[in-house]
Amino acid sequence: MRNALRAPVLAPTLMAVYGLVRLLDGLDGQRGPGFLWTLGHLIFLVSLSLFWLVVLAARRMTGGGVAATGAAAAGLAGLAGSIAQIGIDIVVGIAADDAAAMRQMFGEVRAVPGVAVAIYGLAPALFFVGLLALVIHLAVVRTIPLFTPVVLLLGIGVAVTSLDLLPIAGLLVLVALAPLARPVPVNP
Repeated sequence: MRNALRAPVLAPTLMAVYGLVRLLDGLDGQRGPGFLWTLGHLIFLVSLSLFWLVVLAARRMTGGGVAATGAAAAGLAGLAGSIAQIGIDIVVGIAADDAAAMRQMFGEVRAVPGVAVAIYGLAPALFFVGLLALVIHLAVVRTIPLFTPVVLLLGIGVAVTSLDLLPIAGLLVLVALAPLARPVPVNP
């Protein structure tokens, strides 16, 4: 239970840290391969794993039900795909000798039927939709403040606009999810 209470703070914080590491990695005009690429992606992998706990905790806070379970299932499916994406990014970053080799490897991965759509497109969308639906549910039943879904939507919008804005997106998601980091009785 203690980890579930920390996850709503740690997951978006690590998302913001990944964004900062990503910006540092790009200071030379390219991202990866190398230490910062791998470090950043490992940080984001931990962040996504913690978001798994956030989704489960949010579902539990709703008291369950068909809608919350469906939202959680979508969020978890999206997280599974996003974790696969980060795993691919880590492997390519370690295996590639330079940025050109990375581009070629990513091209080969994306050429596998379904991978580009499922892993790089649908997965992150499912995660965000599932998480947002759970947060909206919690706000509607007044378990968390009404502003929370709006701030979460802003954070998602910032993240989708540009990965260079991930530090800001992470902070917005942190503000939105912080109310989930306190013990709340489960709704009957």
